[in-house]
Amino acid sequence: MTTPTTPFPSATVLGYPRIGRNRELKRALESHWAGRSSAEELAIAAKDLRAATVTRLRDLGLTEPSAVPLDFAHYDQVLDVTLALGAIPPRFAAADGAETDDDGAATTALEFALARGTAEQPPLEMTKWFDSNYHYLVPEIGPETPLAYGGSARVEHVREATALGVVGRPVIVGPVTYLLLAKPADGAPEDFRPLDRLDDVVAAYGDWLRELRAAGAEWVQLDEPALVSDLWEAPREEVKAASERAYRSLVAQADRPSILVAAPYGPLGCAVDPLLAAAVEAIAVDLVRGEVPAASSPDGTPRDFSGVRLVGGVVDGHNVWRTDLDAAAERLAALEELAGSPVAVATSTSLLHVPHTVADEIDDDAAGAPATLPARVASWLAFADEKVGEVIALAAGPEQVAEAFAANRAALADRASAPGVVDPAVRERAAALSASSFSRESYAERRAAQEVSLAGLPTLPTTTIGSFPQTSELRKARAALRRGELDEAAYVEAMRAEVASVIALQEELGLDVLVHGEPERNDMVQYFAELLDGFAVTRNGWVQSYGSRCTRPSILWGDVSRPAPMTLEWATYASSLTGKPVKGMLTGPVTILAWSFVRNDIPLGDTANQVALALRDEVTDLEAAGIQVVQVDEPALRELLPLRKAAHEEYLAWSVGSFRLATCGVRPETQIHTHLCYSEFELVLPAIDALDADVTSIEAARSRMELLPAAAGFERGIGPGVWDIHSPRVPSIEELVELIGLALESVGERQLWINPDCGLKTRGYAETRQTLENLVAAATTVRERVAG
Repeated sequence: MTTPTTPFPSATVLGYPRIGRNRELKRALESHWAGRSSAEELAIAAKDLRAATVTRLRDLGLTEPSAVPLDFAHYDQVLDVTLALGAIPPRFAAADGAETDDDGAATTALEFALARGTAEQPPLEMTKWFDSNYHYLVPEIGPETPLAYGGSARVEHVREATALGVVGRPVIVGPVTYLLLAKPADGAPEDFRPLDRLDDVVAAYGDWLRELRAAGAEWVQLDEPALVSDLWEAPREEVKAASERAYRSLVAQADRPSILVAAPYGPLGCAVDPLLAAAVEAIAVDLVRGEVPAASSPDGTPRDFSGVRLVGGVVDGHNVWRTDLDAAAERLAALEELAGSPVAVATSTSLLHVPHTVADEIDDDAAGAPATLPARVASWLAFADEKVGEVIALAAGPEQVAEAFAANRAALADRASAPGVVDPAVRERAAALSASSFSRESYAERRAAQEVSLAGLPTLPTTTIGSFPQTSELRKARAALRRGELDEAAYVEAMRAEVASVIALQEELGLDVLVHGEPERNDMVQYFAELLDGFAVTRNGWVQSYGSRCTRPSILWGDVSRPAPMTLEWATYASSLTGKPVKGMLTGPVTILAWSFVRNDIPLGDTANQVALALRDEVTDLEAAGIQVVQVDEPALRELLPLRKAAHEEYLAWSVGSFRLATCGVRPETQIHTHLCYSEFELVLPAIDALDADVTSIEAARSRMELLPAAAGFERGIGPGVWDIHSPRVPSIEELVELIGLALESVGERQLWINPDCGLKTRGYAETRQTLENLVAAATTVRERVAG
């Protein structure tokens, strides 16, 4: 066996943002999808971006061999494994091999058919990556699914880095995690689980590793975050046994790179034992959300770390605050004591979850837009590039870089003492809460009242989730306002014109409960962050959510309060234009936290209650103004669910409590809606029930309502999405009728609402009009069948 013997670098990161500092990949992808550029032009743009990333990380100080991670993906890292293994569902056979890149690795047509669907086929299901706001595409694996290595662009990425003078470290989703994230393919036997195909997948990975080694890779990083979770269908002991079997086999492969197994997002715990038994060369542990492994296994057997390089993830890859370098150094010292040898320093997770650099937030940009992030807040932050610097400083140690450690202490002290971090009035109001603050009348009483207040609603009422397409004109108006080229009055007039147009369109289409379309909102969280005290926003702090979709998480740095109403003007104006109900639209407290970078100096539940109190004031103002339906979206409720079952009760207590605090101040006549997407409804059904919303809409189209049987016995309203808005395809009336029929198999006709999966912000008006026409027609068809 000719495994390389190059030492693991002393400092590294587990991944880096891949969308581009100026969202270059987003623009290249969307240009290609729109037909404005070819597959070759997309490939050139992607290669240029990879080169810029490799040289940037080298220039920041990751100069040792294998210190630079090679984790680029056009769309999704899980999809990349699906393509490399040839695990293509048969329904995509027409797209398979339509276009390939220079290495024969499937890209363009097949890759984007799987990711975005085709006119004939819906895409792969998409859901959240562990407890992050990143989305991955769910593999479909059955007993007959082809699983053999057929080539990967990762190999060419190694050669590209070598040509730039960098020995890169390819990053791949590990085999155990890949199979645990997969779902059984259509037609698979009832007792089949994707993990049953482990040996086939490991054999394919063996071929993959050999090709990477031949291309010049000395180390490979296999990400196994599944090992920190116990939420899988397979028992934890079975997962441990599978990981030992997989890695014993991979370690025994000839002509491979050395293997780093990374286990981010939580404590590795006893799952370290199979990796030690398999004798992998290095293990990366998350020391931000996890802890230093115990010296002995649960049965008291001493663990032997002498043959493995431990990599301490002490710089938080999930949040943007400066690392406490002194505390991180202490954790590294404890890890080194366990190992009995030097350890490497790393981030806790990939830096995929944070923006590129704070430097882009300090000065006016090239277009003249002013910086939006207060300089004092900026001084407390570390984005991806700054986190690389922290990793390098920790690897050098306080004796070598004393000034860096001193500056770090000063920044942490300044943050702790800054005005607004603690607001006595906010703390006093939260402390005065009682049990009655979290409860409403019974659902039976509320339903009777709402049958009167909303008497005009038909069976199977139709609605949308909130946003309508964000046109280029709307984005240009916001940019002009930000640059001072458009005054506030002109901006408001433009937004009111769009609201009027959206209301008119919905009335024309025949929807039952309308929305104002949210043209004034750049983002469902940032909009509120700009109006609440305790938040700051960035100008260029983009983070990838899925594919080309990026968000700019706000920064929650202090105690939260509402200086003035935030949505009242828009909701009341929209309501004045129609006789139909118009929903007031708010983002819920858990989602505001999940999609922001949240302060880490007080308990998350305390911050959630502060946000909830601000929203409660908004809900009661909407009700007082005559708004009969208020939707408080919580699409991130499942996202923040801890990866260990033992922590669920505490999380669900404060997360559900914060939603109820925000919504329980209204009369029974006011109907409260909520929306959850990519939430694995069955996993958090008790929590959704405890939210006590009158109507809950959920993602269900991609999975074809497969989660609804779990809702049997759920008494309140449910709106399972029938239109997957994350794909550009327009579903037919017949397809929508079929999905509504599937929903009615689990949900009573008096409960069922008909709506899309999510907001329509990312869609165009042509497809929106056509699909909503089909949606209303499908609802009408089923309504007549039910009545007849």
